[in-house]
Amino acid sequence: MKKVLSHVTAFVLVFSAVGFVITCSFLLFFDSVSLTESEVRRAAPVVFINAVVISLLLMLVDSFRRKLTVDRSVREIQRVLERLTAGDFSARISEEYIAGKYMDFQGIARDINRLATELSGVEALRSDFIANVSHELKTPLAVIQNYGTMLQTPDLSDEARRTYAKAITTTSRRLATLITNVLKLNKLENQQIYPRAESFDLGESLCESILQFEDVWEREGIEIETDIAENVSVFADRSLLSLVWNNLLSNAFKFTERGGRVSVSLTANEKYATVTVSDTGIGMSPEVGTHIFEKFYQGDASRSTMGNGLGLSLVKRVVDIMNAEITVESIEGKGSTFTVRIKKE
Repeated sequence: MKKVLSHVTAFVLVFSAVGFVITCSFLLFFDSVSLTESEVRRAAPVVFINAVVISLLLMLVDSFRRKLTVDRSVREIQRVLERLTAGDFSARISEEYIAGKYMDFQGIARDINRLATELSGVEALRSDFIANVSHELKTPLAVIQNYGTMLQTPDLSDEARRTYAKAITTTSRRLATLITNVLKLNKLENQQIYPRAESFDLGESLCESILQFEDVWEREGIEIETDIAENVSVFADRSLLSLVWNNLLSNAFKFTERGGRVSVSLTANEKYATVTVSDTGIGMSPEVGTHIFEKFYQGDASRSTMGNGLGLSLVKRVVDIMNAEITVESIEGKGSTFTVRIKKE
């Protein structure tokens, strides 16, 4: 009913326009010729019929034009949007069905295809993230379950009981750290954590982070070397940057063998403060270096029990939020150097 009413309304409008044009034309024509009243009466029905026929022809031409240039494009766009709504992110608008000269449908099609590409990428990342989280959760849970079962063994020696209990405690902490990092990364990526910038002494913040690892370098016999410039102030989020330093230092100590060295330096110029964290650890190959900021990626599988592959993902996300820069240089077997450059203002 609505469609019929729409066609009738369109016809009335077209007919009114045609009638107005014909009437104006006849008024101008009457000024140059003399017609009797009977001649005008005879011509009036013919003119009316011509106006109706012309209006119908214009309606048909416009309808055909709309089908080729508008309706076809709209149907294609609706079809793809329905597939995207249903979760099929592989759907794309074929530009051969889109008319670009009317209402910029080609621009709309490109935007929708770009959106579909982004959604497809997000879905792939989400699926990969869930798969990785599931895998990372299964491993510590299996360890806890196995050692918990072993603790129930009758006549278990005190030494074995302490060993199993320690393993459960260590694995539980690792699991708690994993969950904490997942929550932090999720909040950062969904912009639920907003930087609270303040002016603070970057050297003081670095020293606080370094001192948190004092028991680590003493226990592992690792030499710590610092060269931190004084009175270097930056305008940034202190707590988020502490997350960066803690993760970089944790990795440096984790991958440095006993008797090795970890170095931390801070330099500054008029515009930037530069923090460098170096180690003499195992280093990494160029191939590993291209993936280190990916979630759950761990280049050294032998040390996977010491982390969960989220630390550097958190670091990269924080650095991006701060509009800072991070680079890494590494030589396999000789160590790695991470450099973070932050705007002072």
